[in-house]
Amino acid sequence: MRKLETKYLERLSDLYPTIAAASTEIINLQAILNLPKGTEHFLTDIHGEHEAFFHVLKNGSGSVRRKIEDVFGNTMSAGDKRSLATLIYYPKEKMDLVRQTEANMEDWYRVSLYRLIEVSKRAASKYTRSKVRKALPKDFAYVIEELITERVEISDKESYYNEIISTIIKIGRAEEFICAISELIQRLVVDHLHVLGDIYDRGPGPHIIMDRLMRYHSVDIQWGNHDVLWMGAAAGQRGCIANVIRICARYGNLDILEDGYGINLLPLAAFAMRMYKDDPCTCFTLKTTERPDSEEMQMNLRIHKAISIIQFKEEGRIIERQKSFHMEDRALLHRIDYEKGTILLGGKEYRLLDTNFPTIDPKDPYALSAEEEEIMERLEKGFQNCGKLQQHMHFLLAKGGLYKVYNDNLLYHGCIPLSEDGSLKEVEIYGKKYRGSALYDVLDSYIRKGFMALDEKERRDGRDLMWYIWLHPESPLFGKDKMATFERYFLAEKETHAERKNPYYSFLENEQVIDRILEEFGIDPAKGRVINGHVPVKSKDGENPIKCGGKVMVIDGGFSRSYQKETGIAGYTLIYNSYGLLLVAHEPFESTETAIRREKDIHSEIMVVNRVLKRRLVGDTDIGRELKEQVQDLERLLEAYRSGDVKEKL
Repeated sequence: MRKLETKYLERLSDLYPTIAAASTEIINLQAILNLPKGTEHFLTDIHGEHEAFFHVLKNGSGSVRRKIEDVFGNTMSAGDKRSLATLIYYPKEKMDLVRQTEANMEDWYRVSLYRLIEVSKRAASKYTRSKVRKALPKDFAYVIEELITERVEISDKESYYNEIISTIIKIGRAEEFICAISELIQRLVVDHLHVLGDIYDRGPGPHIIMDRLMRYHSVDIQWGNHDVLWMGAAAGQRGCIANVIRICARYGNLDILEDGYGINLLPLAAFAMRMYKDDPCTCFTLKTTERPDSEEMQMNLRIHKAISIIQFKEEGRIIERQKSFHMEDRALLHRIDYEKGTILLGGKEYRLLDTNFPTIDPKDPYALSAEEEEIMERLEKGFQNCGKLQQHMHFLLAKGGLYKVYNDNLLYHGCIPLSEDGSLKEVEIYGKKYRGSALYDVLDSYIRKGFMALDEKERRDGRDLMWYIWLHPESPLFGKDKMATFERYFLAEKETHAERKNPYYSFLENEQVIDRILEEFGIDPAKGRVINGHVPVKSKDGENPIKCGGKVMVIDGGFSRSYQKETGIAGYTLIYNSYGLLLVAHEPFESTETAIRREKDIHSEIMVVNRVLKRRLVGDTDIGRELKEQVQDLERLLEAYRSGDVKEKL
C-alpha cells in the first residue's frame, strides 16, 4: 500500500514539482473553499418553448434583477432598473431601440457602461480572479478585467478608469463592449444549470434549445421521457420514430423535423394525402387553431393519422418481439372488430369514432403495407444519418443521465417506482429484477448500449428499452399504468382515457418514504431533498410544489403553453444560492419583442424554501469535498518532500 501511495505522490509531483508549488496550490484551494457557493439554477419540462427558456436563462430566474437591486438599492428609479435589466438580457436589441430616441448616445453609453461595470463587479465578487478570467469574452478580456477589479479606494487610478471608458466610446466600440459585459453578467449570476428533463415535444424550438445548451458554460441534464423518445428515434427505434413524428404533427410542429433537422417527410406526406384523401380525419385534429382550413393544416391532419396507424402497428410488433415487457394489453389493433367498427377492452365493447383503416389487414393488423415499410425504412435512415440530431443526442448522452446527486439534492425527471405500501418496487428488465437506484442505473446503461453497443442484440435491446422508458407502466420516467394514446383518439368514453399514476405520487408527503428514497441514493435524509418535474403542479387549484415539509420540490408548473390553462402559471424554476433555496413561479412569457420594447420581464413570485443562518461556502458543496481531498493529497506530498520520500523537481 505504501509503495502504491509513493507511486501516486510521484505522479502528483509532476504537477507540483516543488515545495513552493505544492504550498501555493494548498493556499489557493483553501481560499476557494471559503468563497460563497455558486448559484445553481433548476429548470424542467421546457417542452420546446425556446423563447421563454432563453428569457429565463438570461435573467437567471430573477438573479440579474437581484444583483441590480443589491448594487443600486434606492439610488436608482424602478424604471431605470428595469431598463438596465432589459439591456443585460437583450443588449443589441435594446440599443437598436435606444438609438431611435436618444439624442446623445455618448452620454447614454457612458452611464450604461458605469452601471454595467458595477453590476458585473458584484456578480464576479464570489469567484476567484482565475475563474472570472476564464469567463471573460476574448475581445475585451483585458479591459473588462481592469474595470471590474477597480477599487474605489484607489483614487490615483480614477482618471485611468475614466479614460478607458472614454476611449471605448470614442473609437466606436461601446456597443460591442456593452454586449460583451452584459453576456458576462448573465454568465456570472448562474454558476451551474440543471435541466430536469423534457426539452423536447409540444413547443416549436427544442432544436434551438439544444443548440443553446451546447454553448452553455456549465450544465447537466436529467433525461425526461420525451428526451429518451427522441434518443430512441435518433438510434433508429421505429416505435420511437413514429411517436416523435406523431407528436410533432399533433402540435403543428413538423417543421422541427423538416427545417430544424432536415428530415425528409415528403414520402410520408404524399402517402398520407393519397391514402386519406377523402377522410376528414376528425379524430386527429391538431393542438393549434391557426388557419384550420388551410392546405397545410389539412395535410398535417392526414400525416397525423397516417403516422398514428403506423405507430400502433410498430408498437404491436415491439410487444410481440419483447415479450419480457409484458405489454400484451397495449397491443390493440387485433382487438378491433373491423366489420362492426368496435373494439373489446377489459371485457367491454366500445364503438370507434373512426373506422376508416385502409392500410390495416384485419387478418394481420400489425403488418406494414409495402409502402408503409418503405416509408419507415427511409425515416429510420433519415433519423440515424441526421448529423445535427446525432450531435444533439450525443450531447444528451455526455451531459445527461436518468438521475443526479448534486450538493445533497436528488434530481430526476419522473418518479421512483413504488409498491402500494410505499416500498421500492422491483421491476423486471430483460429477465432480471431491479429497484431504486439499481433500476435507474440499468436503464441508463441500456440507453447507452442502444447507441454504443457493438453486439447487434444488445444494441437492439437498448433501442427497444428507450421505447419502454417512454411509456411503460414501470418506467420511472412515465409513472402511469398506461399511455392511452389509442383511446384518446378513437373512443369517446372518458373512463378509457384515464391514466392512473404510480403510488409514488401518493407518498410525496410521507417523510418516511421520502427518507427511504434519499437513503437509497446515498443521501443523508437530514440534509437531502428530492427535486423533480414531469407532472405539472396545478397552482390555480391551490396545489403546492413544495411537499413533505420542503424535502420534495416538484418544479413542473407549465413551461409548455399547452399546460398553462391547467396550471395557471408558466412554470416553476428553482434557485439555490449561498443564502438558501428560492422557488420562482413565473407568469406566461408574451414574446421576446414585448420583453424588449415594453421592458416587460416575466413577472415572478419568489418563495423562500430554505434560508440558511450561515452562508454556504464552496467548502460545503460536492466540489468542496473534492477540493478538500486535493488539499489532503498535497499535504501528503509536502510531507513526502520534507521527509525525502519524494524528491523535488527543480
